[in-house]
Amino acid sequence: MTVTLSVHHVTDYTYGAAVEWAHHTACLAPRETPWQRVAGWQLSIDPLPDAWGIESVALDAAALAPHLRRDPWGNRHLSFGHARVHEELIVDSRFVVELQDRPAPDPNRGPAWEAVARGLRYRAGRGLQEADEFALASAYASPDEALAAYARRAFLPGRTLAAAGLALMHQIHADLRYLPHSTTVVTRAADALAQRSGVCQDFAHVFIAACRALGLAARYVSGYLLTRPLPGVPKLVGADASHAWVELWCPEQGWLALDPTNAVPANLDHVTLAWGRDYADVAPLRGVLRGGGVATLKVGVTVEPVAA
Repeated sequence: MTVTLSVHHVTDYTYGAAVEWAHHTACLAPRETPWQRVAGWQLSIDPLPDAWGIESVALDAAALAPHLRRDPWGNRHLSFGHARVHEELIVDSRFVVELQDRPAPDPNRGPAWEAVARGLRYRAGRGLQEADEFALASAYASPDEALAAYARRAFLPGRTLAAAGLALMHQIHADLRYLPHSTTVVTRAADALAQRSGVCQDFAHVFIAACRALGLAARYVSGYLLTRPLPGVPKLVGADASHAWVELWCPEQGWLALDPTNAVPANLDHVTLAWGRDYADVAPLRGVLRGGGVATLKVGVTVEPVAA
């Protein structure tokens, strides 16, 4: 089965005082993957970045290519700056994706999780694997004893990695309360677990850090989620959300995409932007600036099916 979705993501910073100088990095370029094909990515930045030598506000992927750089994981990042005074920044990203069904994680297939953890341990003479660095601590997903103990509730002795990963996904969904504004973008996994609340970013970080505490590899995925209103309720423009989920490395099945916020494997409702060790690697927009005072942030995301 395939579906086609259009995505519109607007980030609007209104500053309390004039910004005299700013430099930003955006990770908003959607990835091509075996299950996702991207068409027509377009980005507009207002005010226009300095030194780009362009007149148009809206740029397509070809025009943006000279300003994009790839990170070690293949994500594309855009850097831009402003040396003129401004009081608002609007970054508007639009694209269309065609999504294909992903194979569902098979809990009965593959090795026990302990065997996978042993295979990821460093030893002299072993060649590097793609998954190795995702088993190491990172800024927001560092393992500790509390996270290891939490993980062992799902990763029972001898359980297959896929079965244990699915169990941990459901466990986090049951134990953590989805509570907007209870955390910030810099909340660490250990703190989110201790307070038993957070948003999708925190659910993902807890999953990742818990797996790393047992020597397993998991990575953070940023993207979008298609939300479906109740029957008879019209869908509001901008009602969707930036989203985050995880991928757990399983040698037999590849990267297992799991969404602990919603307790489902990621599939046709999940649009992938980027992946990395944690949120810090793939933040949609970040920057440094002089001036600005207190900024007001508005984010609107709309994900809609495209009629055939």
